[in-house]
Amino acid sequence: MFKRWLLASTTAAVLAILPIAAQAQTNGGDIVVTYKDDITTLDPAIGYDWVNWSMIKSLFSRLMDYEPGTANLVPSLAESFTVSPDGLTYEFKLRKGVKFSNGREVVASDVKYSIERAINPKTQGPGAGFFGAVNGFADLTGGTSETLSGIETPDDGTVIFKLSRPDATFLHVLAINFASVVPKEAVDAAAGDFGKKPVGSGTLILKDWTIGQKLSFERNPDYYIKGVPYIDSVTVEVGQEPLVALLRLQKGEVDIAGDGIPPAKFLEIKNSPEGAQMIVDGEQLHTGYVTLNTKVKPFDDVKVRQAVNMAINKERITRILNGRATPANQPLPPLMPGYDKAFTGYGYDVDKAKALLAEAGYADGFETVLFSTNTDPQPRIAQAIQQDLAAVGIKAEVRALAQGNVIAAGGTEGEAPMIWSGGMAWIADFPDPSNFYGPILGCGGAVQGGWNWSWYCNEALDKRAIEADSMSDPAKVAERQAAWGKIFTDIMADAPWVPVINERRVVAKSARMGGPDNIYIDPTRVINYDAIFVK
Repeated sequence: MFKRWLLASTTAAVLAILPIAAQAQTNGGDIVVTYKDDITTLDPAIGYDWVNWSMIKSLFSRLMDYEPGTANLVPSLAESFTVSPDGLTYEFKLRKGVKFSNGREVVASDVKYSIERAINPKTQGPGAGFFGAVNGFADLTGGTSETLSGIETPDDGTVIFKLSRPDATFLHVLAINFASVVPKEAVDAAAGDFGKKPVGSGTLILKDWTIGQKLSFERNPDYYIKGVPYIDSVTVEVGQEPLVALLRLQKGEVDIAGDGIPPAKFLEIKNSPEGAQMIVDGEQLHTGYVTLNTKVKPFDDVKVRQAVNMAINKERITRILNGRATPANQPLPPLMPGYDKAFTGYGYDVDKAKALLAEAGYADGFETVLFSTNTDPQPRIAQAIQQDLAAVGIKAEVRALAQGNVIAAGGTEGEAPMIWSGGMAWIADFPDPSNFYGPILGCGGAVQGGWNWSWYCNEALDKRAIEADSMSDPAKVAERQAAWGKIFTDIMADAPWVPVINERRVVAKSARMGGPDNIYIDPTRVINYDAIFVK
């Protein structure tokens, strides 16, 4: 399913999001989900971690979306759309009668406002670069305009996008959270706190948020697809250690342990009588990595970065995860189009790592700091990396912090020399290789609030990335994939990352939770709150 491509056409049929068919879904029920860390924000223009991503998906609607449990695009707020033969003009017709949770109908100007807000530098959101092909993008990001000339709204039910170049990913872009539609009056009324007071047109409505304790969501009775969502409410309890959450799940007090199963308990749960019902284990488009800040010494030296790549024993890390991962050698995960199976990357080689450090002038090593989230098993993985680095003379202090603090250290302050991305590692927003470049390795992501925590910017590669994304002709799919694959293997020569693992996602759910496994490991939203149900 990860390799399905939606090809540009001049017309598109109206496609309905179909109900889950693997089990007969029921309506009703209240569920409890747990996480260790609190949620940082529910603002779709800003939120960009794997925990809030799923919640934001359900609070808001976008022009496009995906069939539940798949990466197959379908119209959502849009009732239909057309694409010009040259791939430069997209026209969308909105569904009539869709309402925000404040009661107002969604109109075309809301779409324009929302995307302009996501791009505007004043928002400090990490998703602006996704919209780089829209006319007027440079003017808005450069501060010479407050609007996008490339979005037109001739009437309340029509939105027209004019692109400066073809973009093979554009329909996917309109399905990601940054394209979520919000009402301007609610943003203004929140006075900078929209992330705590979200108003959308999605399946769920935020009813209460007690910081550090819980968030309470209720089904949106006015959602445009009748009967969706199937559940009545979701309570997200935060501050729950994964082990405690798992024990509570076994007692029937929790329905989904959001942080998964701690490795120390995995085999016990897997082999237990209820294990088959509790565990959802599946592949995902994921790469876990260590970022190396190219703006600070000594990681401004490519030889040092290459040495660190050779110093880390990735096989040992897969063992910490009970074999629920495989060693990575490039940014792209193996299931992603463009992945180069022939590429071997940097092998684990302590002697070569020491030699490279000596060539760079660090024969005696150096001291640095490795940031990590503080949820098990991430600190243990960070300690394993610390031990590997010590073997080549690098003394790394591990700072295990709450996820929000690590994100701030990487993208807001930009102070972190090294970050182990575990717990925040990159999971594809959509199944296209470009998504593993722009936000996390491209120049557009190397900004305040961005997710390019290596602060790596290669303008020549950025140009090649644009050229690859401009190949929107269906006949050039293979050529485009090959172009992207070469970009990622060429990046490894500069070594701004240490690709460490491609991890499977493991979710623990109670026996009363229904629906097929792929909505608990949804490729575009991690957990699909719109599709899960209580049996």
